[in-house]
Amino acid sequence: MLKKDCESISDVIAGISPYIRFVGVIGESGELLAYKRRPDLIPLLDEKNTKYQFSHIAMKTDLEGFFDKNLGEIEFSWEERKKVQTISFAIKKIRVWISIDKKVIRSEVLRIIDSCLPIVKKYSDA
Repeated sequence: MLKKDCESISDVIAGISPYIRFVGVIGESGELLAYKRRPDLIPLLDEKNTKYQFSHIAMKTDLEGFFDKNLGEIEFSWEERKKVQTISFAIKKIRVWISIDKKVIRSEVLRIIDSCLPIVKKYSDA
C-alpha cells in the first residue's frame, strides 16, 4: 500500500467522529505507516510503549492468520479498556488501529465502525 493511501485512510477516519483520539496505519512488522492524532490530547502511551503496542498488533495479526481458513478473515476487533476503547480493522496484513474516548456511548462506537468498514473495504479490494 502506498504512503499516500495510508495517510488518506488516517485523515478520512479521523474526520468521522470528534471522539476519535488516534488513527494509525500499522504495517506488517509493527511500523507506523501513517497516523492522525486529535490535536488537544496527551497520548496515553509513551513512545516506547507505543512501539510495543504496534509490535503486539503485528504479531497478533500474523497469528490470527492461522484461523482465517476455518473462521474467515477478521473484519474488525473492538476492545474496551478502563481508559480508552480501541478498534482495529484489517487490510490484508496491515491494521488500522483507532483509539476512542472511553466515555462514548456504544451507539457512537458502532457508528464509527459502520463508517470505517467501507473505507477499509475499498483498500482491501484494491
